[in-house]
Amino acid sequence: MCSNYRPVTRSDRMLTFFGIERAKDEAPVDVWPLGLAPFIRLAEDGSGNKVVDDGIFGLLPHFAELAAGRKTYNAKSETVAKLPSFRESWSKGWRCIIPVESFYEPNWETGKAVRWLIQQPGEVPMGLAGIYRKWRHPDGREQLTFAMLTINADGHPVMQRFHKPGDEKRMVVILDPKDYGEWLSCPVKEAPKFFKQWTGPLEAFAAPLPPRAPKASSVRTVRVLPPEDPGLF
Repeated sequence: MCSNYRPVTRSDRMLTFFGIERAKDEAPVDVWPLGLAPFIRLAEDGSGNKVVDDGIFGLLPHFAELAAGRKTYNAKSETVAKLPSFRESWSKGWRCIIPVESFYEPNWETGKAVRWLIQQPGEVPMGLAGIYRKWRHPDGREQLTFAMLTINADGHPVMQRFHKPGDEKRMVVILDPKDYGEWLSCPVKEAPKFFKQWTGPLEAFAAPLPPRAPKASSVRTVRVLPPEDPGLF
């Protein structure tokens, strides 16, 4: 499961690789759950145009507190239509593309977790399949939130190397650029056809340890439903 990645934030790269102009032009910085990052979705006016917005990495249903996003940044393809945290986004077709320069996973081949970076050759950005929704912050602001979709990674030449021994091997859903439009617009019943392992080349190598992620205690929250409930995620 991916909990840390480097988003595409430069406006020139967003335009070149995703065909969308981003008003902001920022140097990319690694993002963790509860961090803000851009994602691509269909405009709400029904035009079919794509727009890019910033959202919280960690999808938040209306009943959740902000800290719950530490558990809802990945949505399993096998259960996304069933779990309370994700099923409304899925059933209403609130799908998105998450533009990523690279992402990180723990490699345990040395007997302990080592942070590795995964990217495409030539540092070509990737578009990851995601879902999104709106959430109201305790201070009254409406905030967009999103999660990455994941699938089983057994047998994948690169992604099966990650995660703790004994844990299921999982990987994000990397979309073919030619499928970006259809992923966003196809009927819900057709969307699972995109849940497949990436067959293109990937580079993976050890990366420096990241800075400490922000603590949940530093976030203002309103407790509505316990995020520890295993039935939610």
